[in-house]
Amino acid sequence: MDLHLQKISHSYDDVEVLRGIDLEINQGQIVCIVGPSGCGKSTLLRFIGGLERPSSGQVIQIGEPPTGSLNPLTYIFQDFALLPWRTVWGNVSLVLEDHGIKGSAAEDIISDVLARTKLTEFKKALPRQLSGGMKQRVAIARALAVKPAVLLMDEPLSALDSQTRELLMDDLVDLWLREGFTACYVTHNLAEAVRLGHRIAVLSRRPGQIRDIVEIDIPLEDRPNRSGELAGKQQQLWDLMRQEALAADKELLDV
Repeated sequence: MDLHLQKISHSYDDVEVLRGIDLEINQGQIVCIVGPSGCGKSTLLRFIGGLERPSSGQVIQIGEPPTGSLNPLTYIFQDFALLPWRTVWGNVSLVLEDHGIKGSAAEDIISDVLARTKLTEFKKALPRQLSGGMKQRVAIARALAVKPAVLLMDEPLSALDSQTRELLMDDLVDLWLREGFTACYVTHNLAEAVRLGHRIAVLSRRPGQIRDIVEIDIPLEDRPNRSGELAGKQQQLWDLMRQEALAADKELLDV
């Protein structure tokens, strides 16, 4: 399933947040969204997921979600959103219970997604017994359990230390190589964007507009060995953002 954003604009009272966003999220691609603080990245993701409606414009779904998809558009947040009194197994089970899936049908799905995210041996652990990276793996497993058409990822690695972030990026790449999932990935971290993104949409400061879309045609699995090329792409993104980021920072300080 593809998503096409057409002329998405939005205002909160007198504050214009987004203006005329056109963007395609094609099946099997990871599309990253970057931009200065306050440019509307997370707001745009909420419109994509249907949590809010924009003042104008539309998000069009093209094609059908996977057979058996329970939530075609599924979020993964930066704060993990795990229930502390439930085990890893129980946290994944929760999303199936919401759809009335129990018993052996649920066990098959949970066992599968825990295996795919390398969590099988931790299925009885509580969140407090897990590292930050492991908690985010549980959040990813829970998202996969509903068989989404598109993963909507809002700063999913920002709460993690740099080493854990690198390891989890490797995990996401391995998962993409096996699954070929589709994702819209919001981040402020340009290194993450060039490591994971097939296409990177650069937003301007508020009101957020697409300044450019940077394509990276280096296969995800080859990127660790082509750091020089990735550094060039990262510099290209920063050149697009530098003045906008300085202006946005000044606006925040002036508030």
